[in-house]
Amino acid sequence: MAFESLSDKLQNVFKSLRGKGRLSEADVKAALREVKMALLEADVSFKVVRQFIASVQERAVGEEVLGSLTPGQTVIKIVNEELIRLMGSETTEIALRPGSEITVILMAGLQGAGKTTTAAKIAGKLKAKGRKPLLAACDVYRPAAIEQLKINGEKQGVPVFSMGNSVSPVAIAQAAVEYAKANGLNVVILDTAGRLHIDEEMMRELQDIREAVHVDQSILVVDAMTGQDAVNVAESFADKVGIDGVILTKLDGDTRGGAALSIKAVCGKPILYVGMGEKLSDLEQFYPDRMASRILGMGDILSLIEKAGQEVDEAKAREMSQKLRKAEFDFNDFLDQMQQVKKMGGMSSILGMMPGMPQLKGDLDIDDSAMDRVEAIILSMTKKERANPSILNPSRKQRIAKGAGVNISEVNRIVKQFEQMKKMMKQMPGLMGGKKRRGMMGGLGGMFGKLPF
Repeated sequence: MAFESLSDKLQNVFKSLRGKGRLSEADVKAALREVKMALLEADVSFKVVRQFIASVQERAVGEEVLGSLTPGQTVIKIVNEELIRLMGSETTEIALRPGSEITVILMAGLQGAGKTTTAAKIAGKLKAKGRKPLLAACDVYRPAAIEQLKINGEKQGVPVFSMGNSVSPVAIAQAAVEYAKANGLNVVILDTAGRLHIDEEMMRELQDIREAVHVDQSILVVDAMTGQDAVNVAESFADKVGIDGVILTKLDGDTRGGAALSIKAVCGKPILYVGMGEKLSDLEQFYPDRMASRILGMGDILSLIEKAGQEVDEAKAREMSQKLRKAEFDFNDFLDQMQQVKKMGGMSSILGMMPGMPQLKGDLDIDDSAMDRVEAIILSMTKKERANPSILNPSRKQRIAKGAGVNISEVNRIVKQFEQMKKMMKQMPGLMGGKKRRGMMGGLGGMFGKLPF
């Protein structure tokens, strides 16, 4: 997950500061040296890091920190505020024309950044907000891109305008806008061609499209996993074509996250959204304050609530709440809950957004892939077995293990953990703090992680 290494290092730095009653200027400078190294290792631009550290240091060695009763917390507060400022301070939306007026959005980016999929994701977001989008297939050099856009458009319930690959992208863009006018659509999203690298031909084509149709928003899609290359691409597009905002894809991958911390400072353009997976729903609004909170291990409860509101079935949640209170849930309910968790990005994603939980991840060692094995075990049970786990005798467990492709010891462990969780739910009032709270989380770790239960 992006920022995981950076987050761990920053938390270790701040842990050492919290233990001191007073900080000297030398303490602050030593801590900021560690912060500087952590940011550079996260592939944040050297120029950006230098400016960031200078801003933090200027505030941190003043009376605000050295005269504070809680200097460690004050330093963390300053770093948090400077991270937010670095990433843009305010959340930026895609600017849309009012009412039935047509907004034209040009999507640009290099090949492999996920531009075509992102265009469909944006269309889905805008449709959910009551807009009537049209996807226009302007990438005539890669026939698969046209087909991919059609498939994703159909999944999103959004029309796709295509004229094949023998018409110029400029003519397609013009015709798409006319089609939108004639059919009462009010957003046209132009999916333009990508290249393996930035070249003059690519830039000229984008400029020609912008001259032929009135483009309201030019959005650049960049791959977060390319680190500083993503920042260089953003800078080039901003200089040669002009962009209004950036969408970072693959931020859920094994990336150091430097691009997210550098783009706004380097090219002056805001990050609008971040791609957090391959599903068409895996596109999140970018909130600088929430991202800073995640980086510093403070959680992101607002995003978690929003994600739950989008993905969780409210009626099922109420029903499950009643069952949990009475400890009457069975494996059918548990299967439903696992599927809801997967929709929300998995257990590790949820815990990463909960305040205080990132620091426990070493204890819990959650393994989201283990959820698939647990799901396979439950799906290998009969309806009767799921509803009444007490009938699971050795021969039934052997059949389930064979059906799920696992050892019978795994089936025994899951059944045992499930029964322990039911017992803990009966004692829920006493499980909200201290060791017992950790015990309940450990139970989840046993179900989905690598703990040796």
